[in-house]
Amino acid sequence: MSQEESQQERNEPGGPARRTASPVPRDRAPRDSEPQDRTPPVQAPQDRTPPVQVPRDRAPLGPGGSPGASGTDRAAQRAVTVFPLLILLAGALGMIRPSAFTGWGTGTPWMLGTVMFCMGLTLTLPDFRAVARRPWAVGLGLVAHYVIMPGLGWLIANALGLPPQLAAGVILVGCAPSGTASNVVAYLARGDVALSVSVATVSTVLAPLLTPPLTLLLAGQFLHVDAGSMVTDILKQVLLPVVAGVLVRLAAGRYVDRVLGVLPWISAVVVALIVVTVVSGSAQQIRNAAGLVLLAVVLHNGLGLALGYGAGALSRLGRPASRAMAFEVGMQNSGLAASLATAHFSAEAALPAAVFSVWHNVSGAVVAAWMARRERRRTQDTAASPAAE
Repeated sequence: MSQEESQQERNEPGGPARRTASPVPRDRAPRDSEPQDRTPPVQAPQDRTPPVQVPRDRAPLGPGGSPGASGTDRAAQRAVTVFPLLILLAGALGMIRPSAFTGWGTGTPWMLGTVMFCMGLTLTLPDFRAVARRPWAVGLGLVAHYVIMPGLGWLIANALGLPPQLAAGVILVGCAPSGTASNVVAYLARGDVALSVSVATVSTVLAPLLTPPLTLLLAGQFLHVDAGSMVTDILKQVLLPVVAGVLVRLAAGRYVDRVLGVLPWISAVVVALIVVTVVSGSAQQIRNAAGLVLLAVVLHNGLGLALGYGAGALSRLGRPASRAMAFEVGMQNSGLAASLATAHFSAEAALPAAVFSVWHNVSGAVVAAWMARRERRRTQDTAASPAAE
């Protein structure tokens, strides 16, 4: 190629681009002196829409997203249906045949320890890490639980003019940690299950530090409260069994996973045994004060559920978290309250805990079904609104 032709090609528009666009022979690498195309390649536009993720804090729903369609939903519904019936049967049996259970009271701490051990077996390290990820929400739930329920217990005991033994029993129920069935009920209500598990775990672990002094502060005007002895009992009956269950889960998790489905039923049966023991030990007192105790329990539980939901709503945690807060505040570990009342006060003082054990499972199941129905209706209305437009 002559020098003139080369100069002409260099002056043509796109000349160098055509030269560099031509393929380079495979047996020769491009020379540094050769011009290279610096034009960035044209890329197809990419979709920047973030992928939709399923929240980890919600229990799985069935096909189509409808609750009740999966095996987990059915198992949870069976649990909150059968459990109250089992407790009712145990209470009725204790009233009808109290003499058949004479002497069972000494086994109540061991029964409670069994329930707490089963709870520990269901806990995993991610459950504890969830507390660290949401300290504000868990802390709010913990404060609401140990402020609202003890305060309500004291107010109700004074407003109704309860006898000293019953007043102390109502307050002790309010000072107990969250109920063992609160997580299942929060799931059925389509609440924030992760928050429910976290609050229940922390309230149980802190029970030795919070339940005795709160009981001494609020119930001390009615009865003598040995807070030091109560701390020891809670450590033995609650904290140690829970820690033992967690350690067993860590050491033999593969084997524990095989029996996880049975653990709630074991707990339900043992709680029923606690109820029949408490009721049979004070059957006559129940007949004399059944109406008054039931009124105190219904007020305590109902106001706790309402104020627990209100605490979550005022803190702007969202509807699912507020539903979980309702059950973590309004449902109590009545088995622990019954055991402590029997050991430190009297059989009569354990009456509110026995009645609460029956009532809060029934009311919890009913309120959870109502909340889930409202949430489904709200979801359907939201989905129908864009279609109408």
